[in-house]
Amino acid sequence: MFARLARALIGTSNDRAVKRYQARVPAIAALEPQMAALSDKALRGKTAEFRERLAKGETLDDLLPEAFAVCREASKRVLGMRHFDVQLIGGMVLHDGRIAEMKTGEGKTLVATLAVYLNALGGKGVHVVTVNDYLASRDSAEMSHLYGFLGLTTGVIVYGLNDNERRDAYHCDITYGTNNEFGFDYLRDNMKYRLEDMVQRDFNFAIVDEVDSILIDEARTPLIISGPSDESSELYGQVDTVVRELVRDKDTFDKDEKQRSAVLTELGTERVAEMLAAAGLLVEGDLYDSSNVTLVHHVNQSLRAHVLFARDVDYMVRQGKIVIIDEFTGRAMEGRRYSDGLHQALEAKEHVEVQPENQTLASITFQNYFRIFPKLSGMTGTASTEADEFAEIYKLEVVEIPTNLPVARKDADDEVYRSAAEKYEAVANLIAECRERGQPCLVGTTSIEKSELLSELLNRKNVPHQVLNARYHEQEAAIISQAGRPGAVTIATNMAGRGTDIKLGGNAEALARASFAGEPEGPEFEARMAEMRREVEAAAARVKEAGGLAVIGTERHESRRIDNQLRGRAGRQGDPGASRFFLSLEDDLMRIFGSDRMGGMLGKLGLKEGEAIVHPWINKALEKAQRKVEARNFDTRKNLLKYDDVMNDQRKEVYGQRRFFMQAADVAEAVAEMRREVIDDMVARAIPENSYSEQWDLAGLQERATLVLGLDLPVAEWGAEEGIDETQIRERMQEAADHAYAARVANIGPERMREIEKSILLMVFDKVWKDHLLSLDHLRQGIGLRAYGQRDPLNEYKSEAFNLFNGMLFDLREDTTRWLMHVSLTPEQPLPSPEPIQVTDMRHPQAPEALATDGGVPQDPFAVAAYGSAASAVAAAPLSPGVSAEDPSTWGRTPRNAPCPCGSGKKYKHCHGREG
Repeated sequence: MFARLARALIGTSNDRAVKRYQARVPAIAALEPQMAALSDKALRGKTAEFRERLAKGETLDDLLPEAFAVCREASKRVLGMRHFDVQLIGGMVLHDGRIAEMKTGEGKTLVATLAVYLNALGGKGVHVVTVNDYLASRDSAEMSHLYGFLGLTTGVIVYGLNDNERRDAYHCDITYGTNNEFGFDYLRDNMKYRLEDMVQRDFNFAIVDEVDSILIDEARTPLIISGPSDESSELYGQVDTVVRELVRDKDTFDKDEKQRSAVLTELGTERVAEMLAAAGLLVEGDLYDSSNVTLVHHVNQSLRAHVLFARDVDYMVRQGKIVIIDEFTGRAMEGRRYSDGLHQALEAKEHVEVQPENQTLASITFQNYFRIFPKLSGMTGTASTEADEFAEIYKLEVVEIPTNLPVARKDADDEVYRSAAEKYEAVANLIAECRERGQPCLVGTTSIEKSELLSELLNRKNVPHQVLNARYHEQEAAIISQAGRPGAVTIATNMAGRGTDIKLGGNAEALARASFAGEPEGPEFEARMAEMRREVEAAAARVKEAGGLAVIGTERHESRRIDNQLRGRAGRQGDPGASRFFLSLEDDLMRIFGSDRMGGMLGKLGLKEGEAIVHPWINKALEKAQRKVEARNFDTRKNLLKYDDVMNDQRKEVYGQRRFFMQAADVAEAVAEMRREVIDDMVARAIPENSYSEQWDLAGLQERATLVLGLDLPVAEWGAEEGIDETQIRERMQEAADHAYAARVANIGPERMREIEKSILLMVFDKVWKDHLLSLDHLRQGIGLRAYGQRDPLNEYKSEAFNLFNGMLFDLREDTTRWLMHVSLTPEQPLPSPEPIQVTDMRHPQAPEALATDGGVPQDPFAVAAYGSAASAVAAAPLSPGVSAEDPSTWGRTPRNAPCPCGSGKKYKHCHGREG
């Protein structure tokens, strides 16, 4: 009660924030006559003036009123659009590093130009992040005219650019692009071998368009760059045959749709073990023996593929490939792959070619990527429902910007039917009524399957319509731009086409281009444009008279934001409109979250076939269910972030150290220090502290010195000397190693050796980091089981990850030392460049319901340098006397991280060491 009274007296925190921004609007408006009096040249000259004032000590906040006034005037001249006062408020919110929530049709793209122009004056670059390549290209093309008029450069990052094109785009004043492209470029840059090969510059300021989609919906799945692994793909097909037979009996597995998980029952475990044994896949022991871990992994992924993932809902088959469907937009995610073997399991399920598995080379979550920016802001039409998450994860405050004109849309209560068939029949009847009176309809569905089901129903009723889903995303913008034509019916999967405005009457320019045979320019095209504008104005009047755009939802989504996005497409800029959602007890949300009680209630009310119940209480009950799902998804993302923060601390350390090595003139001192530390460790292991000479492992020390240092040292003879201690042995080994290395440097040449040192150090750095990421992946998958021992999995993960990181640093020192102590490049021999390898950009699921996706294609044009290929700059490590590559019995005790003596080039633990 007191809270309501306080809000009534002093307003909400949002109201107070808007008032503070509103108070600055008159100062900008007062400058309008002055800016309007300037010539184009003088207006453009304001940019140089602002930059001079910044150099003299003024701040961006000091320049804000004038910069906004200049941008508004330039927009009037170049784009023919003048910023509304509420758009000025939105620009100030973005400049302050907050999220501007603005309703659909309020001109967010134009709002961004204010904050972009002001922040680009500093010359440090501004990123504008969009949800797809189409919007990035469209917005950059449209707004580059404005920025170019004001003397600023604009670049765009889309798929298919080479490194030089990307570097040029990043060094523009303003850079448009998608979250995936920006993130993958960051990872690729940290896999480059030379600073000049990197494409991005230091982070400054980013504005994220559709911020809820990018920072919330896509944040459950991190970005991953992966490369080919050695694992075979044949097992997926063999296991799929077994699981396909198994899942016919529903008693063999338990499916939890809320948690999006599937596990074998006791009966299922027994049955699958029998079937695997009969197929010759389970050779020995129990299914859950440690020797069968890989087999269990394949069974689990195949079970998930069959039970949890549905064709044309979660993925589709196109040209013999599995193509992921985005859960939130319904778009086909070309080139992306589920990781951890799930994509291979789906390929086996659908009987298409099973592609090889991949291994993680680099990874980052969107949360940690965007938190790198010193200043971050965003804009969307639906953010307030996730305000707590934005505040907790990103430290971003959501400010709701009032609309320029009052919203005239009429939102009706939901209609609930007993069955899906009754619901779709009611939807089809309403669509037919709307079309008959000339009212355009936008119909939202949750999957391709349901959109095509509704399409068939409309075909039977002879209702012309357009279907917009993942199958036809190429035509997305063209279809959605004409969704406001009189009587138009557009079926959109999960509001695909978001980012394209729906104007009542249609889009005049698009109509003119479609009906014009020649090039879209010249007097004839202008005449056609004028004709189309008149036609659209007349059509808009008819649509308004019919009630405006009607938005029809065929199902409630898990997230209220997705529903609000769909509903918000109607009623832009004060236009009339209407919205209504149709539900049934068979819908996923109703079925999973408490439909039993609601079904009983509807039965008591005597609901007959074809009848619906409509009541505000139902809306409140559904909203409560959606809040529960949103809270669960928030916990999932927060949990993912807690684990990734552990890796992120290590990632920042590794990338920072790697960049330090790249920037250094040479790394001779670093590799010398590594060599000393390796020798210290070798001696400490062989000669424990306070031990007797009889306990020393001098034979092992001599063997290690030969393997790592390439030196045949008389360690056993040294140990036999009277009065010698471990310090003297260490010093002799250091001296011998330094002398041998100095001779090697003299033989190869100091300059050439400095190049080799840096090349090998970076190569080994990347190799051990890749192995470390794989170890963390394996650790993450099983760490949850520690909870059964009353131990906190997160704390256990932190402790284990720290130990693994120390192990990685040890491997770095030892492997670098070993390569450099065996290098035998002649002065005349050129130093070859690292060869590219095939890499795939991936998104890896850390939560059961998370979609893992992959952002690359088989031939990635931005492939990183191969880890092993830098080894071509050096000769293979020579084998000790008496050791034969063909006879493992002569190898002695080979360290797990040493090259396999067989000459394969792999580490011993990945080659013959695996057999042991």
